[in-house]
Amino acid sequence: MAPRIAVVPAPHGPGGRLQPLGEDGVPLGPPEQVADLAAAMAQREAAGRPRWVWAAADSAYAPLLPLRVARCHDLRLVEALLLGHEGAWGEPRSLGAAWARLRGLPVPADLPETGGAGGEEQDSLFAPDRLQLPPGTDQLTAVVAVHAEQLRRIALVEQPGLFRLLVAAESAGALLATEITYDGLPWRTDRHDRLLTDLLGPRPHIPGTQPKLLAELSVELQQALGSRPFNPDSHAQVLKAFADQGIRLSSTRVWELREIDHPAARLMIRYKELSRIHAAHGWAWQDAWARGGRFRPEYVVGGVVSGRWASRGGGALQIPRILRGAVVADPGWALVVADAAQLEPRVLAALSGDAGLARSAAEGDLYDALAASAFQGDRDKAKLGLLGAMYGQTSGDIGPLLATLRRKYPTAMGYVEAAARTGEEGGIVRSRLGRTCPPPSADWLDLTEAPETAGEAGGRSARARGRFTRNFVIQASGADWALALLASLRRRLTALSTGPDRPHLVFFQHDEVMVHTPVNLADQVVEAVAEAGEEARRLVFGDTPVRFPLSTAVVDCYADAK
Repeated sequence: MAPRIAVVPAPHGPGGRLQPLGEDGVPLGPPEQVADLAAAMAQREAAGRPRWVWAAADSAYAPLLPLRVARCHDLRLVEALLLGHEGAWGEPRSLGAAWARLRGLPVPADLPETGGAGGEEQDSLFAPDRLQLPPGTDQLTAVVAVHAEQLRRIALVEQPGLFRLLVAAESAGALLATEITYDGLPWRTDRHDRLLTDLLGPRPHIPGTQPKLLAELSVELQQALGSRPFNPDSHAQVLKAFADQGIRLSSTRVWELREIDHPAARLMIRYKELSRIHAAHGWAWQDAWARGGRFRPEYVVGGVVSGRWASRGGGALQIPRILRGAVVADPGWALVVADAAQLEPRVLAALSGDAGLARSAAEGDLYDALAASAFQGDRDKAKLGLLGAMYGQTSGDIGPLLATLRRKYPTAMGYVEAAARTGEEGGIVRSRLGRTCPPPSADWLDLTEAPETAGEAGGRSARARGRFTRNFVIQASGADWALALLASLRRRLTALSTGPDRPHLVFFQHDEVMVHTPVNLADQVVEAVAEAGEEARRLVFGDTPVRFPLSTAVVDCYADAK
């Protein structure tokens, strides 16, 4: 087992304190004051690759970069996992909150997850103290005590071995998210500017005004509807403009507009697309986020209830396809882009242990195999039916497809339907590694349990929660696999090179990863991606015939990856 060392950076300056810990979290010696914390940690990292124990990566690890460590125990993330497992989902998770619960003190609320472009808040002398410790509390004492208590609690969960894997993977995710912000994604602002100009027209001289082509499109839309001027960004005004032409819309969603046979519908779809790009990834975004040839996303590990990552702004979880031409590798470098094919259906096959579905997911295109096995070769029906089963869709023509799936794959269908029943009854479900879904709210309980309201409204609420838990077990287990993939890939990339020309992860989006690598290491990175995916499969799902193939491309530009 790797040794454990608690670490607390000095409030200001390069120093800090270290304290070696046993596997039970008990200190093995007195704290050590060091003048250069990064240097002291680098020395110990080279000697034994310990597991560093700290309050949170963004406060303890970020100031130490470009130092790289192999593993950590992130108290804030682990506290959230444990609270969820213990039925206290959503309770404050900072070091100060965990310390307060341990000492019987008032529990401070967590501060909001906010951040500045490119991590400005981390560098600010006046950034808020997210640790939330009571004044006068020794931070190292709190770190050591909370860590020991977390180890005790982990040992009490239903499947501690799997949960320890979740803890390790979640903590590794914190390391990686911090490193991605530091390293940044290669971003060519000159290409970005050309793409924006082609789409929207020249950059406006006056901030806050519409680009030329977007403004012209707005006029075309108004003319097509023959109405008085209206704001195409106003949902209510758009609905009224269409209604004045006898076109009733319940929303301005793209799928609904596509059903309308009117020139204005096509113009509205185009306007929404360009307006979204201008607002989310336009020139203002470029000024704030794309600096020094890098876009530095700020991820929030475990920011979604299923374990998927969120972001603190900047659109870190989605780069529009039309703007991917701005993501270009440095000279002599390449981008290795890999994404998991049909991840959630494969997760269902592995989770449920359904032998028939596992055979379909063993290799190649799962929907093709499913179509050949159950839907007379109709891939569209196979895909629609399986997605409906995972997301709880019952409307339209999906009923017969679900009936076919129940006959052909009873174990898989029984798995998701059992999860749905648990949710409808107000219960909780967990991912493969033990991440717990939120419990039902008090309002939900009142609506579904009160005799006077447990009619149609209560039934709708129960079914909605059933759809949530049905998908949670799949999506959260997929997030388990993705975290294990990231941790394994990060370790393998480190083994390839640790110098300045090292391959490193620069982007992550649910089931897609991107590595920036020297060209001469690209083939080895591709191998590392495949090996990491296989290791994640074994770690999370054990002995299953289900495969999780990763489609990999080596490109100079992200736009060429798909």
